[in-house]
Amino acid sequence: MLKISEFQIKDVVNVSDGKRLGNIGDIEINLSTGKIEAVVIAGNGRVLGFFGKDEEIVIPWKNIIKIGQDVILVRYRSSTEKTSEESEV
Repeated sequence: MLKISEFQIKDVVNVSDGKRLGNIGDIEINLSTGKIEAVVIAGNGRVLGFFGKDEEIVIPWKNIIKIGQDVILVRYRSSTEKTSEESEV
């Protein structure tokens, strides 16, 4: 069993490039099935320039590879990666 509070303190790491994406700020639950559909990684606050938050990252539940003691491994490709890779093809 895993509590949401324990889930939120784990670092989320992208297995595609090894980058830390952040921590889970929210989850999306399908109310009809009671299943988790996706996890939402809150954008980091900006210090200089704009004081708003960066865009949230939504990771579908199917893209979570492993939930470990310290980290959650996910498969994630940002929209900037998709466009740069698609332009090379």
